[in-house]
Amino acid sequence: MTDSTERRRLLQAAAALALAPKASATPAEPQPGPAMTGLLPATRTPGKPGDFDFLTGRWKILHHRRRNGAWDVFEGEATVHAILAGICSVEELRIPARNFSGMGLRLLDVKKAQWSDFWVNGAAGEIGAQGLPGSFEGGAGIFQEESEEDGKPVIHRSVWDRITPTGCRWQQAASRDGGKTWLMDWSMDWTRVS
Repeated sequence: MTDSTERRRLLQAAAALALAPKASATPAEPQPGPAMTGLLPATRTPGKPGDFDFLTGRWKILHHRRRNGAWDVFEGEATVHAILAGICSVEELRIPARNFSGMGLRLLDVKKAQWSDFWVNGAAGEIGAQGLPGSFEGGAGIFQEESEEDGKPVIHRSVWDRITPTGCRWQQAASRDGGKTWLMDWSMDWTRVS
């Protein structure tokens, strides 16, 4: 084979690659951590003021939300304040790309030593029916409730994990088989801005 033949073959291969339709980048499916899929301890750790202090500050957030079986990936931001000597954490969530905002409200029932995680949709201005009760177990905040959908039991769980001074993760999932398997529908990777 001559040099010009080899060069022509390489140029044709390069042109074919350049003109080929680009494969769409499919976001990787977020993987649940052990706190999401594990069993809860029989006796939950009592909550204490300051458990949510790690969340105080300004954040950039990478969201992965399951919609129609596919992952929608988008950015957001949040500002979080600890108030009332650490028994309340107030989060203002903003997602400009989706024209969406809301508020996370985490409250410690001091008598019960139990946290509850509430959500307020910015468009409706209403607090969700009840907060998810939870506790911090092994470095992860685990919030869970049981309910019914279409007459069948469902466990809803949200988890704060990967907690470090510069980041954390929040995930939400549901189980329709008593906690054997979980279908995650939202994962948020938080990176501290200040």
